[in-house]
Amino acid sequence: MADTATLELPTFKGRPGWEFTELGDFTLEAWTPAPDAGLAYEAGRVLDPPEGSAELVQVDGALGDGAELGGGTIVLPLSVARERHPELVDPHLGTVVRESDAFTAANESGWEGGAFVYVPRGVKVDAPILLTVVAATPQSILHRRVLIVLEEGAEAEVWEQYLSGGDQATVLNTVVELKVGQNANLRYVNAQELNERSWIFGAQRAEVERDGALDWVVLGFGSARGKVRTETLLAGPGADAKVTGAYAPHARQHIDFDTTQEHGAPNTTSDLAFRGILADRSSAVWRGMIKVDPGAQQTDAFQECRNLLLSKKAHADAIPGLEILANDVRCTHAAAIAQIDKEQLFYLRSRGLDKATSTRLVIEGFMAELVERFEQGPMREALGTALDRRLATLLD
Repeated sequence: MADTATLELPTFKGRPGWEFTELGDFTLEAWTPAPDAGLAYEAGRVLDPPEGSAELVQVDGALGDGAELGGGTIVLPLSVARERHPELVDPHLGTVVRESDAFTAANESGWEGGAFVYVPRGVKVDAPILLTVVAATPQSILHRRVLIVLEEGAEAEVWEQYLSGGDQATVLNTVVELKVGQNANLRYVNAQELNERSWIFGAQRAEVERDGALDWVVLGFGSARGKVRTETLLAGPGADAKVTGAYAPHARQHIDFDTTQEHGAPNTTSDLAFRGILADRSSAVWRGMIKVDPGAQQTDAFQECRNLLLSKKAHADAIPGLEILANDVRCTHAAAIAQIDKEQLFYLRSRGLDKATSTRLVIEGFMAELVERFEQGPMREALGTALDRRLATLLD
């Protein structure tokens, strides 16, 4: 990647993809590196994992110990794993996220700790692995880097959550690389609930090999402003990806997601669904792209983004896109932005429900389709609980 000195921050409306997110006077140099002040923190969770889950915690520059689990599974800070297991880390690190900008370059040169999850060939990890990140020191920046590798036939569930350890402004700059091997199955949840004075920038990308499957969940509840790129490459025939996203800003929060489903091999499938609930003066943008490479015949891809505005002053932009370079494909997309349906509210109120209860039921119905995309189990329960908590905040 390029050196940070040679890369300028994106200019509002001056660079494709940044037309809706203004950085103002933000500079990377204004923030000090996150210190190592110990692992103690006070922050509520977004995700509640079941008992028996392994957890790796990072608080600013302080790192948890991690563990080397049964069957050869490794859960360690990335910096530690690179020293202990260079033969597992080095072939993959920096090979998945390829786009270079000021944020990824700063991450490349300044990442601290991070996380490495490795599941060997044919190993199934029964309980979710939880990666908890806390940005706690005011006016600091944490460059966070994550590498998750599943070898052929492996199966695992990894949950990652970004939290704030106070109410002061911080910056979280993340790079996440996911490698899903042949016939492997990864379920990955990435949830952020930073405080509403903080910034988040993310470059997150997955590569899925032949007959591999990726189930990716993105939750965006916190932060004041920022932008997260979520990209998936279906690199081998038979690869499949399901990407589910939910965001729920309020006050003056601004959330920006940029998603790509790239089909790089024939007979691949992808299904992306994002839902947004926006309150007060909040704003959100989702930009999606289905990209079908030459030769990726028999591609089956779908994307949708639907937004529900709880206030006349809330604003959402949903921009789907297609780039198709093969001639035997099925690619569709949908986008919608609407206020709460008054007829639905009238129907519920005519049956004796008050306005607040009726409103909540309509919103819950809107989000229920996302939760129903998952089978019964810990992931579905955790996501349902997280959405309920956030909805309570929006309607408070």
